[in-house]
Amino acid sequence: MPKLGMEPKRRAALVSAVIDEIGETRSLDVTVAKIARRAGMSSGLAHHYFGSKEQMLIAAMRHILAEFSSKVRAGLRGAEGPRARLDAILRANFAPHVFEPRKTSAWLSFYSLAQSKPDAAHLMQIYQRRLHSNLVHDLRKLTDRPEEVATTLAALIDGVYLRAALTDGAQSDRAFATVSSALDTFLNRDPR
Repeated sequence: MPKLGMEPKRRAALVSAVIDEIGETRSLDVTVAKIARRAGMSSGLAHHYFGSKEQMLIAAMRHILAEFSSKVRAGLRGAEGPRARLDAILRANFAPHVFEPRKTSAWLSFYSLAQSKPDAAHLMQIYQRRLHSNLVHDLRKLTDRPEEVATTLAALIDGVYLRAALTDGAQSDRAFATVSSALDTFLNRDPR
């Protein structure tokens, strides 16, 4: 029987262990036994808290997305004006911590998981909708084509991130500059 009050700590340890295991193996081919061992508990206890490996993977991705969301909110708090707010969103997408190998592996694995698991696909859709909504909010003040520019920016964010993450020594500043420059181009072509 699990000790009272230990659930949040054990869940957090399992989430961290999932991210570490995926980061080490660079795939979803991790076992509950390895995850549990890394977290310092039994497989049975890991199953007790999450029910399945898939649910552990989704909890890990929720954790990474919550960290990301926190970075976006922090950046937006200090940004004045729509262009500065857009830069804050872009910087959060290319912050150095998102290029940590274990998080990169988790993101790449999550993209794969979202192709076959409805819960993961739903979480990915939430992330994509939120990103789109955040971009459109400020783009409305800068362009007559906010939806189009937001869709293109989101695709660039994903593409530049994947390319940078799969390159040794990914440079977050370069990735940010690439997408920010593209945004400048979109805005300068706008008749507004």
